[in-house]
Amino acid sequence: MEYTYQYSWIIPFIPLPVPMLIGVGLLLFPTATKNLRRMWAFPSVLLLSIVMIFSADLSLQQINKSSIYQYVWSWTINNDLSLEFGHLIDSLTSIMLILITTVGILVLIYSDNYMSHDQGYLRFFAYMSFFNTSMLGLVTSSNLIQIFLFWELVGMCSYLLIGFWFTRPSAANSCQKAFVTNRVGDFGLLLGILGLYWITGSFEFCDLFEIFNNLIYNNEVHFLFVTLCAFLLFSGSVAKSAQFPLHVWLPDAMEGPTPISALIHAATMVAAGIFLVARLLPLFIVIPYIMNLIALIGIITVLLGATLAIAQKDIKRGLAYSTMSQLGYMMLALGMGSYRVALFHLITHAYSKALLFLGSGSIIHSMEAIVGYSPDKSQNMVIMGGLTKHVPITKTAFLVGTLSLCGIPPFACFWSKDEIINDSWLYSPIFAIIACSTAGLTAFYMFRIYLLTFEGHLNVHFKNYNGKKNSSLYSISIWGKKGQKPIKKKIHLLDLLTINNNERASFFWNKTHQIHRNVKNITRPFISITRFGTNNTFSYPHESDNTMLFSMLVLVLFTLFVGAIGISFNQEGIDLDILSKLLIPSINLLHKNSNNFVDWYEFVTNATFSVSIAYFGIFIASFLYKPVYSSLKNWNLLNLFAKNVPKKKMRDKTLSVIYDWSYNRGYIDAFYEISLTENIRRLAELNHFFDRRVIDGITNGVGITSFFVGEGIKYVGGGRISSYILLYLFYVLILLVILYFYFFIN
Repeated sequence: MEYTYQYSWIIPFIPLPVPMLIGVGLLLFPTATKNLRRMWAFPSVLLLSIVMIFSADLSLQQINKSSIYQYVWSWTINNDLSLEFGHLIDSLTSIMLILITTVGILVLIYSDNYMSHDQGYLRFFAYMSFFNTSMLGLVTSSNLIQIFLFWELVGMCSYLLIGFWFTRPSAANSCQKAFVTNRVGDFGLLLGILGLYWITGSFEFCDLFEIFNNLIYNNEVHFLFVTLCAFLLFSGSVAKSAQFPLHVWLPDAMEGPTPISALIHAATMVAAGIFLVARLLPLFIVIPYIMNLIALIGIITVLLGATLAIAQKDIKRGLAYSTMSQLGYMMLALGMGSYRVALFHLITHAYSKALLFLGSGSIIHSMEAIVGYSPDKSQNMVIMGGLTKHVPITKTAFLVGTLSLCGIPPFACFWSKDEIINDSWLYSPIFAIIACSTAGLTAFYMFRIYLLTFEGHLNVHFKNYNGKKNSSLYSISIWGKKGQKPIKKKIHLLDLLTINNNERASFFWNKTHQIHRNVKNITRPFISITRFGTNNTFSYPHESDNTMLFSMLVLVLFTLFVGAIGISFNQEGIDLDILSKLLIPSINLLHKNSNNFVDWYEFVTNATFSVSIAYFGIFIASFLYKPVYSSLKNWNLLNLFAKNVPKKKMRDKTLSVIYDWSYNRGYIDAFYEISLTENIRRLAELNHFFDRRVIDGITNGVGITSFFVGEGIKYVGGGRISSYILLYLFYVLILLVILYFYFFIN
């Protein structure tokens, strides 16, 4: 076991060869690297699978022995500062390693097909592998400086992947918005790290917690300054995990490819903020004000995310606000001190939400068969509907993820969310009421997404769609066929963004050439079998390929059974569940009772209450959005909250206010636009005016004055000595007159 721990430092670097080799290949052998581009998915999956096996072994050892292993080595040493690098393996690290690798592998397999016709296929896998390296380095870090370095690398990868399709203005703006918003939290995090080092003199977690707690208990440090440092540390997590008020970047991050949304912005990167708070919880727990603040921010985010999700038309943005709300549940649990429950919900939500995002990618992929390459249409739930008979496997997988997120037993999120709600009753009745109400809202907006997407009939009608759509696709290749010359004619950006289903333009090459769907299977590194009961000619939305379905089906299994790791199998509540066994060292570090006794009567009572609320939300969603086939033949409330539908009598003022609040993102983005963006722009214009007119004006004025003075003096000198003497006597006479009047007056 010691041998395994000793070499665990290599974990973050195992996926790193893929982006390095892709970069070297594109630099030295560009043609061969591009021609063999589909092969790079295989080493990406293989290397991450090695990390998963390594991580599983470490987790098993953690369960059996419940130990903490840390190894550090000095990087820089002087009299005043010592920086050390190393790796820390404990229960929290083990959980995050398993989560990152399992979801990462499935997303990479899914992406091989999803990105197969994209010109940035190689760039995508290079970014993804580098992100996995950064995230693995983050969770295995043994000190705050090391965490901050990987924290910034993770943010950089997020920036690159959100703006992956940088030719779209919306994607370029979104990645900049994410970058700027996260810089606010990261600056606070850096200040908090420096302040904490000034107090304790250490960056290492083990030393830092011990020194900090002793200083607090002995009252040897100013409590206000300590609270400020803790708040600054927490601000980094607020930005990274999209908590109020720094949540505004997450919905816009959906401009990136859907696999990115599943991996980074639903399962792993946004969990980094939760991970950091969990890692620093021994520090926060001795500062009651910070714990209360964490819980308060969590409950506000829970409610805000749920209310903003109920009227979104874009399927990915609806799921993004759902992610924000569920992250709020985790933050609420951490603020209440429920360490185990927060990590439990982190696990169950990661698999469920990854399943939902991959399912949405499959839906978008199928909708492009009708609407073409148009994100505004292929992701718009208002024009969807009736997809059940066309994508039955995707529909079943999406339904499983929806039921899990709604908290319906026996799916994964039921077990974790129910425990958070139960703990909230003990912490604050007000918080508990909000958490319960939000559980109902979650069920409502998730079934709204499900019903709008799969139930009823297809709501899209296009003149160019006649049911005989050609199954061929056009390549969007950056290299094109040999001998083709780059376009010399300037292409308008709008032309690239409005490619329809019959005409997919190449970005850089004169000629577009058709590639049949079967061609992309030729160089696939994964085994392809016959599609589930479908043909290769599609007249309607069609089921995705097997590699995409494989990832979704595996996530279905996780969603069904991963909740079992947090359930006590002994009815007397004597034996601990698997998750508690894994978390014993961390629970002891937090001075918590490691026993997890279960009162089954109380559990069933509370579960009945929470499930009833969820079913009520499902009922309301079904009543409003499920098409009604009865005597009221034409009565359909499917598009009640659709902005492009004229107002009807049934949309009273209350519904209109709710819709406007949700659709306009709670007016928070508009408030930031007015109060921050516009004011900063005005300040920049004022600075520009001051610099141009005042600073430059003074400089230019001195130069112009010197010029005119020199020009004037030039004409005074005529070269005659008599003239100089006369002028000199004139000045002397003036001086004598001044002196005379001065003395005469005095």
